[in-house]
Amino acid sequence: MSHKRIPKRKAAIAAGSVAALGAAALLLPNANASQTDPSGDAAPRTFRANDVPDLAGRLASQLGDAFAGSYYNADKQQIVVNVVGNDRNAVTTVKNAGAVPNQVQNSTSTLRAAAGMLRSRATIPGTAWSVDPRTNEIRVTADSTVTGNRWNNLESAVESLGSGVATIKKSAGTFKTFVSGGDAVFAQENGGTVRCSLGFNVTASDGSPAFLTAGHCGVAAAQWSDSAGGRPIATVDQATFPGDGDFSLVKYDDPATQAPSEVDAGNGQTVRINQAADAAVGQQVFRMGSTTGLHDGSVTGLDATVNYPEGTVTGLIQTDVCAEPGDSGGSLFTQDGSAVGLTSGGSGDCTSGGETFFQPVTTALQATGATLGAGDAAGSGDRSVDPGNTADPGDQSGAGDPAAGGADLSGRSDSPGAGAGQAPESGH
Repeated sequence: MSHKRIPKRKAAIAAGSVAALGAAALLLPNANASQTDPSGDAAPRTFRANDVPDLAGRLASQLGDAFAGSYYNADKQQIVVNVVGNDRNAVTTVKNAGAVPNQVQNSTSTLRAAAGMLRSRATIPGTAWSVDPRTNEIRVTADSTVTGNRWNNLESAVESLGSGVATIKKSAGTFKTFVSGGDAVFAQENGGTVRCSLGFNVTASDGSPAFLTAGHCGVAAAQWSDSAGGRPIATVDQATFPGDGDFSLVKYDDPATQAPSEVDAGNGQTVRINQAADAAVGQQVFRMGSTTGLHDGSVTGLDATVNYPEGTVTGLIQTDVCAEPGDSGGSLFTQDGSAVGLTSGGSGDCTSGGETFFQPVTTALQATGATLGAGDAAGSGDRSVDPGNTADPGDQSGAGDPAAGGADLSGRSDSPGAGAGQAPESGH
């Protein structure tokens, strides 16, 4: 899909109307296995993308080995659940839950074993892989640095998995973390300025105000400022990179800091963040970063492994949303105000596109013991928004229409530099 930079203007966007940000319609690629014909059964229910993890989790418990993943069909607002083989009972169970059964070849255990094999044979800098439930395969990507013997080794490893288990493609860019050395945060390190983006404000386990950003930002510098060359306002408390994630918990130095639970979209525009949510393949998402501003796209893979030059990182979200240096740590969120990810890295840019990877917010919160938001928002999961700015989630035809309660986003200037997280309101 084509991703556009979305301009900004002074306006407050309620979480329920972020659909008006002008994302292009998602076009899901054709899967290798065809969807099962409901054969006259009741029509599938409509769902939100955020419903996927809960429903998929329940069906995984009921179906056992017959469950092979799930994804969200955004065009039809349906949840598709993969069922291995011709298990009629499993198909019926999926239909009864209101989802669409999709009969496939590869089981979850098969795909996990394939990913493990790649980890042991193909941990090559410049490579990445994730599970794509839409094709029921492992998607393997190699950047432009993977050539010669390294390419041959990767190709051999993929072929050894057998037919229909994994696909491989080349990326024109280079996998890298997006530090350049959306509110930008800065650190002075080794005589130069390191720049990242604030992800989401949180409350640390001891009650201190803090924020989440990328782990590779946290290991690059211990103290961070909200202006280039400014005095430090926050200190890294925990940082994970590389390894089992790419996230940092950074505590504000002033315990009186008021750090609102919202994303700063620039020029006075904010999006309230109400909760953290797991990603779902096919889900529409928005990314904010201080270099490139606001962009949209969709989730293309989960549990991604990325072999950066600095080391291997596992458990990431893969998307087709663009990003560039300086966007690291920035917010990945949904139209209903759910925090989904922190920008990690990828290839390409916002001119040519590419693959981009994100640290799941839910995993970062669990690992650090932090809760989303600050003060009254911390860990509350409060999804309330201004009733005058909400739209029926099942009918978004009024998105962007002021009369329908959506924000009028027409005529805004297209300027990068929007922050990825709202800066503290006081104390700095």
